[in-house]
Amino acid sequence: MPREVMDLAEPVDQAITLRGLSGRDIPARLRRVGRGRRAVFLHGMLAHNAHWEPLLAKVRDRWQCTMLELPLIDLRNEDCSIDGVTHLTSRFIERFAPAPAVYLGSSFGGHVALRIALERSELVSGLILAGAAGVAERPIAGDLMMKPTKEWIRERVGAMFYNKHKHITEPELERVYGELSDRDRARAIIRLTRTSRKEYMGDRLPEIKAPALIVWGRQDAITPPEAAQEFASRLPDARIVWLDECSHAPMVEHPERFGQAMNDFCDELDRRDASA
Repeated sequence: MPREVMDLAEPVDQAITLRGLSGRDIPARLRRVGRGRRAVFLHGMLAHNAHWEPLLAKVRDRWQCTMLELPLIDLRNEDCSIDGVTHLTSRFIERFAPAPAVYLGSSFGGHVALRIALERSELVSGLILAGAAGVAERPIAGDLMMKPTKEWIRERVGAMFYNKHKHITEPELERVYGELSDRDRARAIIRLTRTSRKEYMGDRLPEIKAPALIVWGRQDAITPPEAAQEFASRLPDARIVWLDECSHAPMVEHPERFGQAMNDFCDELDRRDASA
């Protein structure tokens, strides 16, 4: 059995702490479910592990899924940057996911996954990028320093979904409104966005030799289709799956099609392992 594949294990869901660049201990959460090829999931700016649930239902029989949840909007100072989050993710990998795995990164988490692929290439057996940051994006931060209204929140969160009426619930709007109404959290989002946008990854993509699956919404209003095309053209071993009627959250909007793409990618990696 390849090192990248694991048998069924009991589900894990636990609170952990990770030492940040600041030297402070940062609370985080680890969740692990499923069996099969190892995958590490890295979420986006306003997301949580719960946003992976629709996708997990489609892939947990083929993938052992390890999810890191970081309190991104509660990070401060040097921890609140693409460097700081990459550092925290590296500490997580060393303690909880030290074997080679496929790294699935959504949005900001995609940028972190690219950094890990460059800095810890021996641990990255593949990449899955979904609406990933790192080359081109239209961030939701914008004029976030003003006190946001619920209508402003509805419009900005709405950009994440093609079918806004289906996926934007009042409880979710209330959650995001509460988070973005906090000035320190708003500043954190702006800082994370700026540090990510400042670090253009396009020129370094050819250095990433791991096979990459790019899953992208054709109507993504935050990381536009040309970003997916740049990833596909610059990553040496890339394949792309387009999802119609989908914006920035394919794991929520189209978990069946995303899951099928992941499982097909797993089949391809299995064939490579068998012929190696």
